[in-house]
Amino acid sequence: MSLIIDLQYFPTVTYYKISYKEINVVFDIYERHQKMSFTNRCRILGSTGFQWLTVPIVNGRDQRSLIKDIRIANDYKWQQQHWRTLTACYNRSPWFEFYKDELWGLYSRKVDFLVDWNLSCMQWVSQKLGLFTEFELLAPNQTVQEFHPYLDLRNTITPKSVESIEIQPYYQVFEDRIGFQPHASILDLLFCEGRAAKTWLEHHK
Repeated sequence: MSLIIDLQYFPTVTYYKISYKEINVVFDIYERHQKMSFTNRCRILGSTGFQWLTVPIVNGRDQRSLIKDIRIANDYKWQQQHWRTLTACYNRSPWFEFYKDELWGLYSRKVDFLVDWNLSCMQWVSQKLGLFTEFELLAPNQTVQEFHPYLDLRNTITPKSVESIEIQPYYQVFEDRIGFQPHASILDLLFCEGRAAKTWLEHHK
């Protein structure tokens, strides 16, 4: 079965909890950008709670272009800022040191289109988790019905909707200060659990 879903920036643990077992994942890049979504934002955890990492896009929050056409506003040094924030939040985590060099390689490359950035993030996580998932972009004039049977989860994993989904706790860096915080970016699980992240996903579906 194919999973039809939106392409997000380092999606939440919830996103992977729902989708990781699907072999064929199809990203619909012909939908319009939704404000306040995870399309160009991911949330990580700092000492005071959630922090948002937002990829700046041309035309900003009023952007209504198709996802495939959205350009990143590279006039801002967003990659350096995101990297500094990630380092500040996770340099004490057990696995950040293990992944940081390769992840910095990702952040040090200039990318013009949001689709290309998000896809590279998805591929990086898939490789680190050892997931044998095939990613496919919906083609022009292609309909989701062509992927029958399919599961359509487009625009269902949003900052608002995930709050109703139960997540089993795992170790988090600042848990002793702020308690366990569900629905963080998959990076949170990866930096805190490392190679055990895949096992956690398998046993907490």
